[in-house]
Amino acid sequence: MFPYIKKYLHFAVAAALFMVLEVTMDLLQPSLMSRIVDEGVLGLATQNTGDFSIIIKLGSMMVLFAFIGCLGGSLNNILVNYSSQNIGNLMRKDVFGKILSLSFSQIDKIGTGALITRITNDISQVENFISIFVRGMVRTGLILIGSLYCMFRINTDFGLIALGIIPFILISMLFAMRKVEPFFLAVQEGLDKINCILQEDIAGIRIIKAYTKELYEKVRFGKANDELLAKQFKILVLFAFLHPVANCFMYLGIAILIWNGGKAVSAGTSTPGSIMAAITYTTQLLHSVLMVVFIIQNISRGQTSWKRVKAIIETNSELTDGTLCSSLRAENVTEGDVHQDPLPRKVGLPTGMSACKRATGCERVAEVACESNTEGAAMHSVAAVEFKNVFFGYSKEEPILKNINLRIEKGETLAIMGATGCGKSSLVNLISRFYDVDSGQVLVDGIDVKDYKIKDLRDKISMVLQKAELFSDSIAGNIKWGKPEASDEEVKESAIIAQADSFIKDIPETYENIVAECGMSLSGGQRQRISIARAVLKSAEIMILDDSTSALDLKTESNFYEALTKAKPDCTKIIIAQRIASVKRANRIVILENGSICACGSHDELLKSCDIYKDIYNSQMGEEAKNG
Repeated sequence: MFPYIKKYLHFAVAAALFMVLEVTMDLLQPSLMSRIVDEGVLGLATQNTGDFSIIIKLGSMMVLFAFIGCLGGSLNNILVNYSSQNIGNLMRKDVFGKILSLSFSQIDKIGTGALITRITNDISQVENFISIFVRGMVRTGLILIGSLYCMFRINTDFGLIALGIIPFILISMLFAMRKVEPFFLAVQEGLDKINCILQEDIAGIRIIKAYTKELYEKVRFGKANDELLAKQFKILVLFAFLHPVANCFMYLGIAILIWNGGKAVSAGTSTPGSIMAAITYTTQLLHSVLMVVFIIQNISRGQTSWKRVKAIIETNSELTDGTLCSSLRAENVTEGDVHQDPLPRKVGLPTGMSACKRATGCERVAEVACESNTEGAAMHSVAAVEFKNVFFGYSKEEPILKNINLRIEKGETLAIMGATGCGKSSLVNLISRFYDVDSGQVLVDGIDVKDYKIKDLRDKISMVLQKAELFSDSIAGNIKWGKPEASDEEVKESAIIAQADSFIKDIPETYENIVAECGMSLSGGQRQRISIARAVLKSAEIMILDDSTSALDLKTESNFYEALTKAKPDCTKIIIAQRIASVKRANRIVILENGSICACGSHDELLKSCDIYKDIYNSQMGEEAKNG
C-alpha cells in the first residue's frame, strides 16, 4: 500500500504532529485539575483555605489547553481525511483502469458483482483503515504511554494498578479478534453476492416485469441480504461481548485505585486531587485500550479489503501486449514475411462432422471456395484477416471452434451464418483479441494479432456487437466514440449511412439529445443504428457487424448495406447474421456448424451445393421465393 501512501505521507506526518499536540493538551488537564482541587478548593498549601484566584487561573489554563487540543484535533482530522480520501481516489482509479485492461474471461471469472464491491465498499474500508490507523494508533499510543508516565509520577502504586489491568483487557480483545476475523472476508463476499444480484436485476428489469418475477427476485435478494445480516450479526455479537467485559475490568481498576488512594490519603502520602487525577488518567488509559479494539477491528477489515483490492491491482491481463505499432502496414511486410500458403488447398476439416458434409457436398463447397481464394494474385497479397488452424474454447473441455482455416481478402464482404452456439461471435472476437486462441493463428494484414500492440490492433477494427451498448451522453457523443475529433458533418454523414439520421432529426434537440442509461430512451432498432453509426464513423480497415441489424426491418437493412458499400468500398466487412436477406449480397458466406467450417461460397453456390444453407433459405424465404 506504500506506493499510494507515499504521495500523501507528508500530510500524514503533519496530521500525526497535530495529534501529538491534542494528546499533550489532554494529558495536561488532569494535573491542572489536581492542583485546582488541592490548592484552589481544599487549600492544602494554605492551611485548608481555598484560593479562588488559583481556580480562575488554572481553570483558564484548562480552557486554553482544551481549545489548543481542539484545534490540533480538528487539523489532524482534516489532514487525515484528506490523505485517506486521496489515497482511496488513486486506488479506485487504478482498480478501474486494471478492470478495463482485463480480458473478458478474467472479468467473467471474478464476476461483475465482486468487481463493483471491490471498487466501492472495499476501497472505502481501506480509506477507513488508513484514517483510523493514522489517527487512532497515534492517539492511542501516546495516551497509553503518557497516562502511564503521569500515573507513575503521581504514585508508583497507581501506575502498577493501571498496568495490571491492561493484560486482562488485551486477552479479551485478542480472543474476540481471533473469533471475528474470518467473518470479515465472509461479509465482503456477501456484499459481492448482493451487488451481483442488484446489477443483474437492474439490467434485466424489463424481463423481470415481463415475466412477473418481482416476487421471485425479492426472495432471492432477501435471502442474500439475510445471509449478509447473519454474518454481520456474528461480528456484532462478539464485539457486544468484548466491550462490557473490557468495561468491567476498567471499573475494577478504578475501584482498586480508589481503595488504594483512600488509604494513601489517610496515611498522608497522597492528596484527593492526586486521586482524581489518577482516576482521570486511568480512564483515559483504559479507554485508549478499548479504542485499540475498535482500531484493530477496522484494521482487520481494512486489511481484508486491501487484499481483495490488491488482488485486482496485481492481476495482469491474460492478453500480453505485442510490440508492433499500427505504423507497420501490410505494404511494409516483405514477401518473405507473407505466409505463402496461409490456407491449405483443401480445408482441413475434422472428422466426425455432420451428415450434411459427408453426403451433400457442403464440405466440397468449402474446399472449392477456399481454393479459389488462395490462387493467383491472392497468394501473393496479404489478407485482411486470416485464421490458420484455429482452435478455441472458453474452458478446457470441448472447444467452441475447431480447426478453423479461413482467409478474408481486403475489401471483401464475408458473411458468417450458423446455428445458435456454433461459434460465430467467438470467431470474430478472436480478431480483436477479446480472447486468444488455444492453438493456431489469427492474422491481420499478415501479422499475428498477438504481435500487435492491443490498442493499435483494435484501432484497425470497428465493431458493432450483438447488444447495442450506449452511454449516458448525447446521441452525437455516443457516435463520436468512433472518432472523438469528428466534426458535426462527419457525425451526420455516418448517421445517414447507418439509416439513423431520419429518426434523430425527429427527436427534440436532435443530435444533442441525451440518451438515457443504457439507451433505454430509444427503441432497439434506434440503438442499433446509433451503434452502427459509431462504427461507420471510425476510420477502420475492418468492420465487424455481429448480428447488429437484427432489430432493423429488411428495407432499412438493405438501404444500410447499400450505403455502406458505396461509402466504404475498400473496408473489409465481416457480417454475422441469421437472415438470408442480410448475407446474400456478401462475396462469400461461411456456414459454421458445431464450431467448424461446413461450407464456404457465394449465395448462389451455396444454394446449389449445401443442404444446410438451402434449409435455412427455404425456412426463411418459402417455396415461392425459392421457385422465383
